[in-house]
Amino acid sequence: MKVLMFGWEFPPHIAGGLGTACYGMTKGLAANDVDVLFVMPSASGDEDQSAVKIINASDVPVDTVSTSVDEFLGKVRFVHIGTNMVPYVDPQDFTRMVEEERKRQIKSFRVQYGQKYKFSGKYGDNLMEEVARYAMVGATIALQHEDEFDVIHAHDWLTYLAGIAAKQLTGKPLVVHVHATSFDRSSDDKIDTRVYDLERKGMEAADKVIAVSELTRNIVINKYGISPDKVVAVHNAVDFSGRENLYVERGVKDKVVTFLGRITFQKGPEYFIEAAAKVLKRCSHVRFVMAGSGDMLNRCIRHVARLGISDRFHFTGFLRGADVQKMFALSDVYVMPSVSEPFGISPLEAMQTNVPSIISKQSGVAEVLKYAIKVDFWDVDAMADAMYGLLNYPAMADMAARCGRDEVDALKWNNAAYKIKKVYESVINK
Repeated sequence: MKVLMFGWEFPPHIAGGLGTACYGMTKGLAANDVDVLFVMPSASGDEDQSAVKIINASDVPVDTVSTSVDEFLGKVRFVHIGTNMVPYVDPQDFTRMVEEERKRQIKSFRVQYGQKYKFSGKYGDNLMEEVARYAMVGATIALQHEDEFDVIHAHDWLTYLAGIAAKQLTGKPLVVHVHATSFDRSSDDKIDTRVYDLERKGMEAADKVIAVSELTRNIVINKYGISPDKVVAVHNAVDFSGRENLYVERGVKDKVVTFLGRITFQKGPEYFIEAAAKVLKRCSHVRFVMAGSGDMLNRCIRHVARLGISDRFHFTGFLRGADVQKMFALSDVYVMPSVSEPFGISPLEAMQTNVPSIISKQSGVAEVLKYAIKVDFWDVDAMADAMYGLLNYPAMADMAARCGRDEVDALKWNNAAYKIKKVYESVINK
């Protein structure tokens, strides 16, 4: 079986969990005898291609796929949407990008055939423009490789237009993979309707929709109006191959509690801070670390200062690769207090490193973990109690670490990929 897969990230150059998931998934699919052509906006050339063939969209000129522009756009509609949505950028860079966008004021988006588009592959202020151009290049790639794949697989809304274009031009079945929705990124009354519309169009055009959890599956059904028969939940896993257990010498004797993720409303950083303040009233031999960046970073720093716990609280900025593993190696407790989390891979990484974890009940990963402590994200008293217990009762922490490690070791990408392959077979044989 052969798959044309559209993604936005791939290790080692990733900004979030999407790239990590795509990497593990493609390795799992290879183990299940599925060949993957993986298209990404901007490849660096140092990606691991042992289980996948990567196509760099920045190297592919857009072909004239129809006799006229109007004819082509009649098959696939590309809409340029100006937006300043930048999910993985520091507040300072966000301000700079907003000012640049105001000066630039893009009025139109011209389609030029026979030229290459250099994608950033990031989440900048021209994200929607890149999404539209990626769709055009994706259509070209689909036609060029039409005989080399049986099914199309598009990851998250950024690639849905490309998936739709490939399906319309080749007639091959389309599977879209929902890693997160607009309702995970914002509250119901602040939904970006433009992104929502792209998500819904992708789900409607797909032959099957894969959701990363039952939580996400229910959102797809209830918030997007997609038939339950069309949506299947396949939980993520974690690829631990090539990792070594690190020993990192501490500079302090205090216990360490870690938050690692984007510092945005979705991830619940302020609940973590409130719980930390409650713990520090009961014991002083603990330090709290917030590792990551995001639009709430400065707000969280001020919040810590107002609570008077700055001497016990540390902000590391964005971490990646080996630094993430070092942070887990330094941690005694990991906390993921997400307000909304479609799945959540970081607790699995922490538990694999023998770090007992506290996770939000409002997360998809809570569906597959028995040995993580689960609390409501808003219940800071329960969160503080869980932290205090793991910090002060060694037997409790040891059991959570030992059983948690065994639990996540069983969550293999090979197993998840087998389920995904079954989804492919269902749409190919339909």
